[in-house]
Formats: sequence, structure tokens, C-alpha cells
Amino acid sequence: MSPAPAAPRPVAVEAVPRSDWVAPTRSRVRGIRRTLAALYGVPVQPPHGDPLAELVLTVLSQSTNDRNRDVAFLRLRERFPSWAAVRDADVAQVQDAIRPGGLHVQKSRRIVEMLRALPEDLDLSWMRDAPLEGCREALCALPGVGRKTTACVLLFSYGRDDVPVDTHVSRVATRLGLLRPGAGLDPEQHDAMNALTPRGAALELHMNLLRHGRRTCHAQRPACDRCALRRSCRRVGVA
Repeated sequence: MSPAPAAPRPVAVEAVPRSDWVAPTRSRVRGIRRTLAALYGVPVQPPHGDPLAELVLTVLSQSTNDRNRDVAFLRLRERFPSWAAVRDADVAQVQDAIRPGGLHVQKSRRIVEMLRALPEDLDLSWMRDAPLEGCREALCALPGVGRKTTACVLLFSYGRDDVPVDTHVSRVATRLGLLRPGAGLDPEQHDAMNALTPRGAALELHMNLLRHGRRTCHAQRPACDRCALRRSCRRVGVA
């Protein structure tokens, strides 16, 4: 019996100059979405309508796992009766509340600065229906807020068509040829991901690329041999 053919050897995805980059076709995007949906389903997550909570949660999620992030967030909500109370608190009090989330010194300062930079009433409900570009501009003007945080706020709070590109989404989408290898995360990858995502599919594409990055397409030692998208992947050199 002949031995089974060896799996393609993973190779690095080399950077591509902007002038040489060809964006993926709609059929390619559609095929990748279809395969991901077959693996993970189509996520359903109704907008929660609390943009301040999403802003804070995104800060707390940096450089930690979901469990520690959630513990820090719950402790913050238990200690303070409102987001205005967090804004007006001494930074040391916020530090103590979010300590389980890690990097509590830096994150507490960022949360307080961010809330203090908002209008006095902390009302962001206008972002539910306002033009996306104006919403992005207002959020990115806040201290420490970039396109990923902005997209999280708009997508998860109000269901707006903005795809958050975190490290998992960036890695998987680049390997699959959806994003230009070597592109900067902010703003090129976000602009490109929004351009290729059909209207109403932002949550689906974000969540399923994220899931694939966590479960299969790891940063180190990706499970290429059992990946359903292996034939579409630039990393393994298979057309």
C-alpha cells in the first residue's frame, strides 16, 4: 500500500506591495463564508444597546483571556452604580476593581480618560442611526480608541456594518487571501474587511474568522492538516 501523501508544508505568507495586491472576488469571499458557516453556523447576537459597556469591555479584553476580562468587568459594575460614577471616581478605585483583568494600572487610567473625554451626559445613542463615518470619527477621537474598539462598539451595541479586525481575524483573513499580506491593522485592514463584507454579514464574518483562529488557524503551529479551508490558504501553498 502506498503511503498517504504528506500534507503541504506550511510556509510564511510574504508581504505584498499595495501596487501588486488584487482584492478577493465576491465568489471567493462567498465560498469562504459558506465553509465557515458550515463549520460554526451563522452567529445570532442581538445588539445590546450599551456602547459605554462595550467601550470598557474592549479595553478590559486587551492582553488577557475572556474569563479575566469578564471578572474585571463584573467587579467594576458591582463597585460603581453608573458609568458616570466610574468617570468621576479616583483612578485608584477603578484600578482596584479591575485588578483581576491584568494591566489594571494602564487600563484603569485609559477607562477613566476615555469616559471623561465623552460628553457630560455620556449619551452615544445617536450612533444607532448616524452615518458610520461620523461615528468612527467620534469614537477614534477618544483616548486610546482605535478602529477595532470602534468597530466593536458599533457592531455589538447597535448592529452596524463594521467588522472588528483583531489579531485572530487579521491572521486568518491574511492567510486566506482576504487581506493584503503586510497591511497595517489600522486602518487598512479594517477598511478592506468592510469593503469585502456583504451588508448585514459583519457579525457572521467577524465571529467565524475569530472562531477559526482560536480553534484551528493558530498563530503558532496551526492545524493545517485538519483545516476545512486548507485549499484556500496562502500559508500552505495550495491553490
